[in-house]
Amino acid sequence: MTLDALAEPTDRVGRGWTAALSLANVAIWVGWYGPLQILLARQAEDFAPGTGMSKETLLAWVTGVGAVVSLAANPFFGALSDRTAARWGRRTPWIVAGAAGGALSLLLLAGASGLWVMAVGWCLVQLTLNAAFAAVTAAVPDRVPRLQRGVVGGWLGAAQILGAVVGTGLATAAGGIAAGYVACAVFTAAGVLPYVLRYRDLRLGAADRAAWSWGAFARGFWLSPRRYPDFGWAWLTRFLINLSNALVLLYLLYYLRDRLHHEDPEQGVLILTAVDTVALLATVVVGGVWSDRVGRRKPFVRWSGVLMAAATALLAGWQTWAGAIVVAALLGVALGVFMSVDFALMTDVLPTARDRGKDLGVINVANALPQVAAPALAAPIVTHLGGYRVLYAVAAAVGLAGAVLVGRIRGVD
Repeated sequence: MTLDALAEPTDRVGRGWTAALSLANVAIWVGWYGPLQILLARQAEDFAPGTGMSKETLLAWVTGVGAVVSLAANPFFGALSDRTAARWGRRTPWIVAGAAGGALSLLLLAGASGLWVMAVGWCLVQLTLNAAFAAVTAAVPDRVPRLQRGVVGGWLGAAQILGAVVGTGLATAAGGIAAGYVACAVFTAAGVLPYVLRYRDLRLGAADRAAWSWGAFARGFWLSPRRYPDFGWAWLTRFLINLSNALVLLYLLYYLRDRLHHEDPEQGVLILTAVDTVALLATVVVGGVWSDRVGRRKPFVRWSGVLMAAATALLAGWQTWAGAIVVAALLGVALGVFMSVDFALMTDVLPTARDRGKDLGVINVANALPQVAAPALAAPIVTHLGGYRVLYAVAAAVGLAGAVLVGRIRGVD
């Protein structure tokens, strides 16, 4: 079992394993998106009076602090799982602990009576569920051979979308804030059970665990682009393409209301989100399967990035409701391919088997950091530097740069 834990996997995983891991991923995203889409916003409305903040400011403050926790937690717990030599394996203990902790944190939010409990509870949700997510993500390079990672990445991408939908549905249908949190907590805890109970994790022998020191642990989070250039370029391309997408989505409601003068901008956002989601689900698994069959990654990532950049540029020039619908469909098609194949590409450039969890956590920072950077970049552009045309032109240029730089990755076809 020790050799298997650090070896490059060669045996294909079955559909049951993929389905169980995908369900665990759905459970984690339910725990995130039920609160994010519905429940935290409703609590902000309740708690804002008397705090001196508007509900928008309070919600932004709570979610912003939670985002900072998320940025640090994912690589941290990934690194801890890399060093875990428990009887139940490297990843399973953290999936169980993270899901259980996430469920308890959601129950804490269910009973929140004020701002500080709400903020602490949400930070604990981010902390614990990132522990589970880091372990679920690292299970793929642990167990899945390279030429099956596209399809597995596709199903994990579809699971994220499904988790957001299920989480929002549970939060809405439960009938109240507390009931919504309880429903999400139950699903989060139960959703990981098929994977952890049915599939045995690979064990890391104590002799193969790296010697512990705080200095070495902290230094391990820096991966020199000179020493690992493929990893560095892969991180940068993912960051740029995700930043482009974040710039498009950030002010979508305001764009429909203030630029297109849509009669019902909230409903417009819902329609565009539905179009994007349907198109994404249509390609997220297909793209991964196709990439596995031809044995190539970079062309899929490059051309999906180019299509996203072209669609964003179209949004800058064709500012109508019909144009927005076309752009949403194109972005969904491209993002579906990007999500599945780029995930497989990321696993192909990991420097060592010993640090898979930590290194994937560092890569996941390229998903979260654009959510922090986008507001700082978008606000001055919209208000002082040309408005929405310039914003979407800049977003297209950023995404195109990410697509072009994929070519700098040399170790993967």
